[in-house]
Amino acid sequence: MNILDKIVAHKRQEVAAQKERIPAQALETSPFFSQKPFSFKAALTDPSQSGIIAEFKRRSPSKGVINDQADVVQTTTGYASGGASALSVLTDTEFFGGTTADVIAAREANQCPILRKDFMIDAYQVMEARAMGADVILLIAASLSPAEIRTLGGFAHSLGLEVLLEVHDREELERSICPEVDAIGVNNRNLKDFTVSVDLSRELAEFIPGDFVKVSESGISDPGTIVDLRRYGYRGFLMGENFMKHADPGAACTRFIAVLRSMEANAFAK
Repeated sequence: MNILDKIVAHKRQEVAAQKERIPAQALETSPFFSQKPFSFKAALTDPSQSGIIAEFKRRSPSKGVINDQADVVQTTTGYASGGASALSVLTDTEFFGGTTADVIAAREANQCPILRKDFMIDAYQVMEARAMGADVILLIAASLSPAEIRTLGGFAHSLGLEVLLEVHDREELERSICPEVDAIGVNNRNLKDFTVSVDLSRELAEFIPGDFVKVSESGISDPGTIVDLRRYGYRGFLMGENFMKHADPGAACTRFIAVLRSMEANAFAK
């Protein structure tokens, strides 16, 4: 059993218990259900924005504790003011140290798209995402069948949410892509051995149809990498550890985006 299988097995138990605690009907009473979500796609494809999806992540199975002292409101507002196009907030507690309260806090403090980052396996979690104020959910191809992706993606759309589909190789991409998703995220991290290579994003770029927003996930630490990936059609860049490893993640994000914009301005001038 690899780490993803272990996480999903635990998630099934967790979701079942949560359904007992809070019925689905109760989620619909959240004030966020009546608020119009922000568009993830629009934010990433806006040429005036950075395309950075800045992530709040306390720990991970591969890295252990990354930063368990950062405040979610201070960090996410720092990301947004520093130029991030969207936010990603982990809500898995067992393996990543996140909570649903983190998304709620980020939503109340920010006016930009928020990705609920979790292992989505049930429509109940999609309703939870809407109830906590998220604008987009993550569906991981490695843990879902094509039929499950279509069902969960369609349900998310019915609630006004957008969908980021995460793939790890060409086979996952080709069997999972469907109209019920809005963006395709290439995870550059191998889930079997945790090695990371941004070359995977370059290799898969040509197989992602142009009507989906291309997102590169994991392993980005150099603004020059983003400049290069834009040439392959990528418009979104999910970054977490590179910022969270600093005492002030928001300030690290601000510095990174400032360098990125300088590099892009110089490239445009040539």
